[in-house]
Amino acid sequence: MRYDPTMIQPFRDELTRIGFRELRTVQEVDEAVTAKKGTNLVVINSVCGCAAGKARPGIAMALKHSPVKPDALTTVFAGADLEATARLREHIGQFPPSSPSIALFKDGQLVHFVPRFQIESRDAQQIAQHLLGMLSELCSPGVEAAAGTR
Repeated sequence: MRYDPTMIQPFRDELTRIGFRELRTVQEVDEAVTAKKGTNLVVINSVCGCAAGKARPGIAMALKHSPVKPDALTTVFAGADLEATARLREHIGQFPPSSPSIALFKDGQLVHFVPRFQIESRDAQQIAQHLLGMLSELCSPGVEAAAGTR
């Protein structure tokens, strides 16, 4: 099922307004996620209440206050960018489909993943604090890709 584009535009805008680039095709996802240099924070956006009240506000807070930023900010919209979302989930691999969710890729490798259940159980400030720590640890210059995800 695809959501009405007019209905979800405000939810898309919450992320694009703070610098996220939408990935709407399989090719765009592949190019963004497999970049062999740099970091990419990818959000699987959705219409649910935990995306609106927790994930998007937490992401915005973290990016506003973090001295360390990812090289790229990208997003797909579950329920709208169906093929792009499916491809991103292939890149995420070992984790079941989850939206909203947040992934960090470094040098083309998944190094951190925050699934929906970790978003649902936290408020926006807790999500922001988690992301601030993750960005500081994994996006700082000279930090190698982590061996796994949390």
